[in-house]
Amino acid sequence: MKILPPVSIEGRRLLPGKWDLLAAVLVLGFLILFADVSRDLVRPLASVSAGTLSLDPALLPGYAARTGLRMLIAMGVSLAFTFAYATWAAKNARAGLLLVPLLDILQSVPILGFLSITVVWFLSLSPGRVFGAELACVFAIFTSQAWNMAFSFYQSLRTVPEDLTEAGRMFGLSAWARFWRIEAPFAMPPLIWNMMVSMSGGWFFVTLSEAISVGNTTIALPGIGSYIAVAIAQQDIGAIFWAIGAMLVVILIYDQLLFRPLVAWADRFRVGEEQREDPPQSWVLTMLRRSRLIDWLTAPFEAMMRWSYRFTPPSFGGRAAFRDSDSRVSGAVWYVILAGLGLFALWRIYGFAAANFSWRELFYATGLGFLTMLRVVVLILLASLIWTPIGVYVGLRPRLTRIVQPVAQFFAAFPANILFPLAVSLIVFWDLNADIFLSPLMVLGTQWYILFNVIGGASNIPRELMDVGDNFGVRGWLWWKRVALPAVFPHYLTGAIAASGGTWNASIVAEVANWGNHTLRAHGLGAYIADATQSGDFRRVVLGIAVMAFFVVVVNRLFWQPLYWYAERKFRMLA
Repeated sequence: MKILPPVSIEGRRLLPGKWDLLAAVLVLGFLILFADVSRDLVRPLASVSAGTLSLDPALLPGYAARTGLRMLIAMGVSLAFTFAYATWAAKNARAGLLLVPLLDILQSVPILGFLSITVVWFLSLSPGRVFGAELACVFAIFTSQAWNMAFSFYQSLRTVPEDLTEAGRMFGLSAWARFWRIEAPFAMPPLIWNMMVSMSGGWFFVTLSEAISVGNTTIALPGIGSYIAVAIAQQDIGAIFWAIGAMLVVILIYDQLLFRPLVAWADRFRVGEEQREDPPQSWVLTMLRRSRLIDWLTAPFEAMMRWSYRFTPPSFGGRAAFRDSDSRVSGAVWYVILAGLGLFALWRIYGFAAANFSWRELFYATGLGFLTMLRVVVLILLASLIWTPIGVYVGLRPRLTRIVQPVAQFFAAFPANILFPLAVSLIVFWDLNADIFLSPLMVLGTQWYILFNVIGGASNIPRELMDVGDNFGVRGWLWWKRVALPAVFPHYLTGAIAASGGTWNASIVAEVANWGNHTLRAHGLGAYIADATQSGDFRRVVLGIAVMAFFVVVVNRLFWQPLYWYAERKFRMLA
């Protein structure tokens, strides 16, 4: 019997390991999925109408793959937008004066408003083909994800500790290198958290994104959202349950392949926190670190980034005497440009409003806005009373936190119109008031933002603060008043602001509920915009969007922002 010589260490290194094989399977699987979906982009647009979509459960895996890929592409676009827009706003004080309020307005515009205004333009980019509709769908998902992420990254860049920045300068890092090696890592943990929240927001509006209906334009792209819309129209309860199961599977896949590895990777960037006894783990992150195939694929990008760290922006050392005067001149030019753009925008708005709106229509839409605002206030108040104590209880127990957070993430992604059959059936059967009993659908997906943030705040309460409360025998309501609530208040406000804006947005879906031939409407601005979009009345769509944006911005400026500043000033050291 011939004995083979042992394989050398160099030989073993050439052989693919188990992590290389797993990485190859995942990469090839993604490429095959992307190529399969890409073939459909050149199909005729008529092939994606609602009548061509089948409710056969055997087709759901393909539909789920398409929806998941659209969400991933929208997340990539949102990340690119976040890094460009938020960095510009944070690094350039003059640009920030315009970009930050503009971002505040953009996040107040309802997703259906973006879609109704832009869908025709996207369809014109690829006349008669599916590609234009896919662009419109990805853009709609992008508008449900990007603003939250951009605000998070902007706030993080504004709060980078000065000692870290000074350390970067001492080591001779250029501004570009400091951004990627200090500032972006510092902002990464909260950004990843907001990516998860934004992904849930995209799922919440997935039916509006894939089942596009604006005036005479009706498109149903193959996906879970369109599947749900058709199932509701045909009153197929079984198909709705199949869609819920498929959505759960996709969310779990995203959790395992994307978010869990990101959370485990970003854990090393946390600043000023004690070492965790059980740091987050991910088998995907282990694969990425140990696979030679991944190292080989990413080596060119890593080399390019390392080379870019050497780049230093050109200096103008010989012009120090002219910097102040140049700054004053450029500042004056900038403000003149802004004033000119503002006057031009006001002139166009006045011309459009004078030609299309009457005072009666404006007062009517404003009155509906007050009705919707009343619902939002009541719902956020109730959600706060319910989820704040629960969030504190869960956040103080790490094992329970690990169980509750994925469950809450699934419910946050739960589309409201899946519950329309139950809501409409109960309201019709019991002859209930739709203005009252459709309202809970508005807060169905947004209430979890409060729970998420309160859990995060409670889990980060300093151990010293808890020990002080124990040593002084603080118990009962006094403990909540002096320890728990002050410590989680800034985090609660972050969740409440997101929940408030999301509830305004969800009013478009929730104030009009359809189930087969039954249609229920609650009086409010969301129903006003939904009806105008359905009928293709562009004039009323613009008016409704403008009124909603006005309400959201005014509430943020007059209520939420002063409260947030108060929380930062009074309770920041406790969090």
